[in-house]
Amino acid sequence: MTEKHISIADSHESLAVLGRHDEYLRMINEEFECRITARGEELIVAAEPETAERVGRLFQELLYLHREGNQLTSHDVRYGIRMIKENRGDELRRMFSDTVIVTARGRHIKPKTAGQRLYIESIRKSCVTVGIGPAGTGKTYLAVALAVNALKSKEVERIILTRPAVEAGEKLGFLPGDLQEKVDPYLRPLYDAMYDVMGVDTFQKHMARNIIEVAPLAYMRGRTLDDSFIILDEAQNTTPEQMKMFLTRMGFGSKIVITGDITQVDLPHGAQSGLRQAQTVLAEVPGIRIVMLDERDVVRHEIVSRIIKAYEIFEQEHPTR
Repeated sequence: MTEKHISIADSHESLAVLGRHDEYLRMINEEFECRITARGEELIVAAEPETAERVGRLFQELLYLHREGNQLTSHDVRYGIRMIKENRGDELRRMFSDTVIVTARGRHIKPKTAGQRLYIESIRKSCVTVGIGPAGTGKTYLAVALAVNALKSKEVERIILTRPAVEAGEKLGFLPGDLQEKVDPYLRPLYDAMYDVMGVDTFQKHMARNIIEVAPLAYMRGRTLDDSFIILDEAQNTTPEQMKMFLTRMGFGSKIVITGDITQVDLPHGAQSGLRQAQTVLAEVPGIRIVMLDERDVVRHEIVSRIIKAYEIFEQEHPTR
């Protein structure tokens, strides 16, 4: 048994890394066999030498993030624990030092996982990025944040957001309003992301000036999209023909991001997903990067990661169901 001493400035820092009502402390104790004590201006970790070193390193990384102005969450602490256990603690600083954009409300958008960081780097460097992963991994939101940043820095002249309205079909005729009003419910997640990043007033002004366009995938046919940041959301619900049509819309000075979850295909039974096909077709194409996210990259409630993992195991054990 050995002790590791970590200096803290005051009770505010102690609260930041131990959590309200010692929430984070309990999380750390669940993962490491150790005893942690806050005494004056230091934290004392008592454990076997290797464990004490790891927990000490974890607290040092969390304190660094706090001192850099980051408000730590339970996800951050849990992810930090995972990184320390995998001897990848240095990745935490790199992730949190990369601000994609500051939202209209002053919130700093940053990658929260190593997978998200890879996804962001891919979008910045590649002409076409395909982000595949389950709900809650930030695929759409981060793509929207990068699109707005590209527009602000004048890298592109407009943003185009699109997704297939798969559930529509004949049902659209029974919904009130014109065609745009009928498809708006299917585009709502894109609107929500833009509202959060830009603010409602700025978004609506850009929409009125056609600087931002939100439209169903069918509206893309026959167009060439130059100097644009184009996001195709829910791409698992495209057919191979629609995916090819969309990809060939790309013009000069444009960037494309395709997002989807291949475990959530809503196409009619027996229909092939364009996103699944694209994984194979585009895998070796220069300028295109496919980024796979998984339950480790989920930044929603911890139970979401567990649900996703449970379904993955079930589907592996029951492949024909």
